[in-house]
Amino acid sequence: MHIITINFEPVELFKILKFESIVGSGGEAKKRIGEGLVKVNGDVETRKSRKMVAGDTIEFEKRHYELKLA
Repeated sequence: MHIITINFEPVELFKILKFESIVGSGGEAKKRIGEGLVKVNGDVETRKSRKMVAGDTIEFEKRHYELKLA
């Protein structure tokens, strides 16, 4: 599992995917989330602006990420 360090809470899901270069752009992040291809804490998440906090996990394309607060 990869660790993503965030500096503040909450952070919108699509911004994490974009700024961590998990996807190529914010538009792509929103598209992938809307298509149901992203899981948060084990459940499919379709809300692009889902508020993420430390301890949340993200799964995308068989990769797992956990958020930690800096």
